[in-house]
Amino acid sequence: MKRVLYACIEQTIHFRLKEDTKHEIAVRGVQAELEDFKTTLNRKRKKYKILEETNQPDGSIIVKLKRQYADYDCDIYME
Repeated sequence: MKRVLYACIEQTIHFRLKEDTKHEIAVRGVQAELEDFKTTLNRKRKKYKILEETNQPDGSIIVKLKRQYADYDCDIYME
């Protein structure tokens, strides 16, 4: 019988600008969306580690992170 001991997901997420809004408003929206994403992870008590957060020339943001999968232990992946 097998059993998962540790589980972690590595993701790259592109927070893109909304095309139908003014540039300044879209940039603020992307920043707010990223903060909401982090807040949700914290509120759900998901362990995560941001590896890289890159602002793009157009104002969008690319985030590379490791995060807990389901409720499995992931401590060894966060080191």
